[in-house]
Amino acid sequence: MTSKSNLEQMPMKVTCHVKYIIDPDMLSEFEHYAKLWIPLVEKFGGQHHGYFLPSEGANDVAIALFSFPSLADYEVYRHESAQDVDCLSAFYYAKKHKFILRYERSFMRPVLE
Repeated sequence: MTSKSNLEQMPMKVTCHVKYIIDPDMLSEFEHYAKLWIPLVEKFGGQHHGYFLPSEGANDVAIALFSFPSLADYEVYRHESAQDVDCLSAFYYAKKHKFILRYERSFMRPVLE
């Protein structure tokens, strides 16, 4: 596990952008799910930039942004999260409540300065 102070010093080179299409009647369940994942991404060395939930406009689109130092580090996170009890619990919560209708994942390179 990487400490928060180490994360702030590490350059994040790849940002994962996840666009979710969600059930708007289950926004509170999705928000709970989002709050589960923020510390989990950080547990595996990533930097979470937050979830962005519907406010004005489309009521069924949510966004998540989080970064890793490299795509290889992201792949380690994906592999290890698939075996982590807390991550599995979060996956199960989403599967049980079915608030995510679909999602798209893209990788981007941030320009921070």
